[in-house]
This record gives sequence, C-alpha cells and structure tokens, in this order.
Amino acid sequence: MCVQPCSACQSTGKDQFLTQIAAESPVDRQDADALEFLRALIAAQPAGEGAVQELVRARLERSGCTVEARPYDPAAVRLVGEFAAESAQAKGERVNVIARLPGDPTRRSMLMFAHPDSEPVPAESGWTLDPFAGVERNGRLYGWGVADDLAGVASGVLAIERAAKAGGALGEVILVSAPSKRHARGVAAALHDGVGADASLYLHPAESGAGLGEIKAFASGQLEFRITVPGRLPPTNEPGHTAFAHLAVNPLDKAVMIVAALRALDAARGQRVTHAALQAAVGRSTNILVSALDTGGGKLGRVPREAVLGGAVSFPPGEAPEAVQSEIAAAVAEACAADDWLRENPAQIEWISGVTGAECPPEHPFYRCVAVAVAAQTGSQPHVNPMHTSSDIRNPMVQRGIPTVGLGGLCGDLTHNGRTDEWIDVADYLRTIAAVTGVIRDWCAAPRA
Repeated sequence: MCVQPCSACQSTGKDQFLTQIAAESPVDRQDADALEFLRALIAAQPAGEGAVQELVRARLERSGCTVEARPYDPAAVRLVGEFAAESAQAKGERVNVIARLPGDPTRRSMLMFAHPDSEPVPAESGWTLDPFAGVERNGRLYGWGVADDLAGVASGVLAIERAAKAGGALGEVILVSAPSKRHARGVAAALHDGVGADASLYLHPAESGAGLGEIKAFASGQLEFRITVPGRLPPTNEPGHTAFAHLAVNPLDKAVMIVAALRALDAARGQRVTHAALQAAVGRSTNILVSALDTGGGKLGRVPREAVLGGAVSFPPGEAPEAVQSEIAAAVAEACAADDWLRENPAQIEWISGVTGAECPPEHPFYRCVAVAVAAQTGSQPHVNPMHTSSDIRNPMVQRGIPTVGLGGLCGDLTHNGRTDEWIDVADYLRTIAAVTGVIRDWCAAPRA
C-alpha cells in the first residue's frame, strides 16, 4: 500500500480529477456552485448575521455589482400602512446589503429582496442533523434558516450573477439582502432611503407545500392586539378566595363577554367583507382570532386581578387597518357599556402590530413575466396562493407603489413554525435560480413604458 504517494501517483490523481471536472457539463458545475454557496451561508450563521451578509456582499462584488453595506435603525424607519408597538420592535442597528447591477435607464428596472436573518438558535434545537452543516439527503438540503430565507438570498445573488455574465442590454437590477424578522424592516428602510424600481421580486421558498408552482401575489393585512379586562379582588386578607368568590369581580367572567362581542363582530364581518380570491380559496375573507388568555398564572384558589386576551384579525387588500381597528374598538366598547362593572372599569385595547394588505393582479405585465419564467422551468402554469397573510410582498406595494410578487422553491419543517430539520428541495432551489434569471433577462430587457 502506498502511504506516501509518489510523483507518478500524484500526477495520476491530478489527471483523474481534471478529467472529471472536464467531463462535467457547465450546468453541473453551475448547480454544484449554487449548492456550495447556500451551504456557505448556512455554515456562516453561528458567527452572526454580519458573517452571512459579508458572504453576500463579497459574492455580489465579484459579480460586477456596485455594493454597499448600509446601516439603519429599525425603530427609525418611516412606515406607511404599518405599525408595531415598542415591545414588538427589533432593537439595535442592522445592516442592509444593497447591490446594483448598472443598466440602461431606458429599459425596465427590477428590485429583488430576501432576508438573511433566521430564527434565534436555542441551546437545544431538537434537530436530528447538524443545523449548520448543509446536509443533503434524498433531494433535500437541510440547514438552519435554509428555507427562511437563505435559499431566497442565494437565489437572488446567483441570478443577478448569471444575468451579468450573460451580458446584453438590460435595465438596472437591484438586490437587497434585508433583515426582516421581528419587525427588522430592512426592505422598508431601503425603500425610504431611495431604493426603487419598476417592479419588485420577493425571494422566499414557498411554505405552503406548492414550491415553485405558486406565485405570491396577494397578501391580506393583519392586526395583532391585546385586551386587558380588569377585575376586583374579594374584601379579604385570606390567601384563599374561593369562599369569598361571590364578593369579587372575576375578570374571566367579563372576558367571556368581550370574546362574545368579538365573535359577533367576526360573524358580521365574514358576511360583509369579501374578496373573490379569498372566498374561492377558503370561503372567508376576514377572521378575528382570539388566541390567548392570560391571568398571570396565579393560584387556582385566588381571583385574578385581570385577564388579558390576545388575538389577531386578518383583512383583505383594500380595507384600511384604521377602519378595522375602529370596528373592534366599537365592539369592545359596546360590550363594556352593557355591563355595570365594565361600564365603570372598561377593558383596554393595546394594538401590538399591524400591516396593510396588498396584491399584484395576474393581468399585470410583471406577474405575466414571472409566470412565463416559472412555467419555462416547471412545465406548467403557476397559480396564485392568496393565503400569505402579511407577506413581505406588501412592502414595496404599500410603501412605494411598486408592483411586487414573490416566488421560491419547495421547502418544509420550518423552524419558524416550531418544526425541526428545516429543508429546501434541491431541484426546486436550482429551478428558482433559473426562473429568477429568466425574469431579469425578460423584464429588464424591455423598454420602460
């Protein structure tokens, strides 16, 4: 057995390696590179968001883009049709990586965006695989944040790179790797800091199970709220309240009245507020969901001081969030007015966050361009999924009036949804890159209207 290879062995091994590389088609090498870049993004995460963004920046610069890392404060970003309570806002400075592929100003421009930030890594992830190794099995690539949204970031970087290599006359192409989670507001910061285009593409794997077969072109609005319902303790210093319960005002009893009022409003809105796309998909266009009840975790034999209800309301594009807020406030006020205790001690509403709905109609030229590019890769026409409530596609539309759609490959088991072993379908990831490249080539080659 040869322990130290002689020069002949080394030469033979090198020749075999070069022969193997030469035998691979350009497409094979391109796909292998795409997977390696995605693995690199996955592996960089333990070093922090900055390490991921540095890989993105360096690759885009090598592609011929003009790139800048632009810091911003999420709390200082001016918002349109959106809000978040201070408790829900991201804290501390963040950085957008903004790349521009220069183009002909007489041709159509395009903005792409995706988010490099993923869920915080807990001490025990529950994963059966190394979250940062980029393991590939049975056609799936596993990794922390791979579907939310590193595959989207990688797709945009590689598509702009391929479009640049192909050459030809194009309008400007912009890519923003923009932090998004927990109201990081990266794309909103970029939009209000001068970034804009004739159309916009949000790159994020499809969480519905449809993969590249669907286009995100519709996003309902959503408001999240808390309602604090006060009570009154019984007149006793005894640690147990059960025997005195009839002398107290139990906030749970009053909370039931508030819930009943919200249910009545929900039923009325369900009949009155309709949108054809939502009605066709699920038979309902708006919902009020009461999802939480908290009394502070006190002892079972004591009356709580207050009860806090938590919930959310979804509503279709075209309905203003302020109008929805007013309806909910009126329903709660009416319930309070009908009760002797709540009339004097009314429940208080706290609005936690809110976003406006938006849509890009299928007849829009940009939607048609994206649909053609997707069909060229999948062999079938994509469909619109109208169930992406508060999707980030709303940002360019609501903030700047830029028509926007989203697309991405098949994925599953997202950490964001409380699952483990998050994955992206390898074939769909590669098709996404090709489809986005096609969108750039087709949309940006056409003259501006």
